[in-house]
Amino acid sequence: MPSSAGFRVSAISPFVSVPLLLLVAILAMSLFSKGSSAATKTPIPGPATDVHRASAPGHEVAVFAGGCFWGVQSVFERVKGVTATTAGYSGGSASTATYDQVTTETTGHAESVRVVFDPSQITYGQLLRVFFSVVHDPTQLNRQGNDVGTSYRSAIFFTSDEQRRIAQAYIAQLDAAHVFPAPIVTQVVPLKGFYDAESYHQDYAYYNPANPYILVCDRPKVEALEKQFPELFKDYKPK
Repeated sequence: MPSSAGFRVSAISPFVSVPLLLLVAILAMSLFSKGSSAATKTPIPGPATDVHRASAPGHEVAVFAGGCFWGVQSVFERVKGVTATTAGYSGGSASTATYDQVTTETTGHAESVRVVFDPSQITYGQLLRVFFSVVHDPTQLNRQGNDVGTSYRSAIFFTSDEQRRIAQAYIAQLDAAHVFPAPIVTQVVPLKGFYDAESYHQDYAYYNPANPYILVCDRPKVEALEKQFPELFKDYKPK
């Protein structure tokens, strides 16, 4: 199942030889060398504006878009305090929330991930720090590497005024400090709807670790999470 760039592979036959897989992986690395790995080599500064951790366990929802949802999900599901993740679509209508329609780049949807987290274990600001540090490159407009189109845009779909305030303040902080070599283009927009993606997209990176796209584009993000945020990293297995 190729992306708009024509390379995202949804399945690899078990009968494909190892040398061929390596060749494909090398080709993928060449194609996705720009913007395919973690956005930064070291953790970016934490948000100056954030909330304190809640005094009691609970559940809150955050929705992020940062390129292919396989990689976004594979990072957030390994963050301590995150209790559930779902790959899906946000930004368009329910009637167009299917993969075949979204990849036409005409629906207004972005490939997104719904993150359920316990605010007594992790704050929204900490999730944003992970999002900007290792999930994607927030300076790329309507693309991530060779995944091109508005469905791969960088976006924060806020679920409350508090989330909006924290996200906007953090982007302003990072831009003012010139943390990235170019301005952040991440949209901060209200969540009007989240629609679950097809079942085969859920935990895709976990179930398809040998896929060259996963090896080149998503595995480095998980490795960056563990290296940059060891205090937040947890092992993950689907329930």
